[in-house]
Amino acid sequence: MITIDNTVISEDIADKFFVCDLAKCKGACCVEGDGGAPVDQDEVMILKSIYKKVKPYLSKQGQEAIEEQGTYIREQDGTYSTPLIAGKECAYSLYDKGILKCGIEQAYYDKKIDWKKPISCHLYPIRITKYEHYDALNYDRWNICSPACSNGRELGVPIYQFLKEPLIRKYGEGWYKTLTLKIKKGRAVTEAKKK
Repeated sequence: MITIDNTVISEDIADKFFVCDLAKCKGACCVEGDGGAPVDQDEVMILKSIYKKVKPYLSKQGQEAIEEQGTYIREQDGTYSTPLIAGKECAYSLYDKGILKCGIEQAYYDKKIDWKKPISCHLYPIRITKYEHYDALNYDRWNICSPACSNGRELGVPIYQFLKEPLIRKYGEGWYKTLTLKIKKGRAVTEAKKK
């Protein structure tokens, strides 16, 4: 494990390879699973405030799901998530040439809003578990992401490099720089032991 401030990071994030391959997975992470995307408490109000600008990007079914369920769902355990269309794909998703993409992210790219998407989506395949005194960052293995694992290995891109932007968004540039240095130091120690 790697520790930085109030975070504990799994070694898998340094050692495993990952680069999304939408041409192969078709955005399956936006439709598979047992619920919507996790939403942080501070993101609840953002979803409410941006909905009018994001709405034109969404399917009719997505709009109906949000108007019926709300811009977010409060789960039984007190956490929040995005609403789903008929218990399947995220209500904020849209199909683009057979690939499921994020309507929020598309509105961001079109400069309609200045918020990219929920941090849980941006950070995937890292999942954060919040404890009283620290966050635990773990690699969430999911068979639908096999193409991303193969693509990452082929390109030689570890998870922490693939997710540089969202990790900086969540924890800051100083934190990310420290993570990178600790990973390089760990690799140097491992290499030295082999000699």
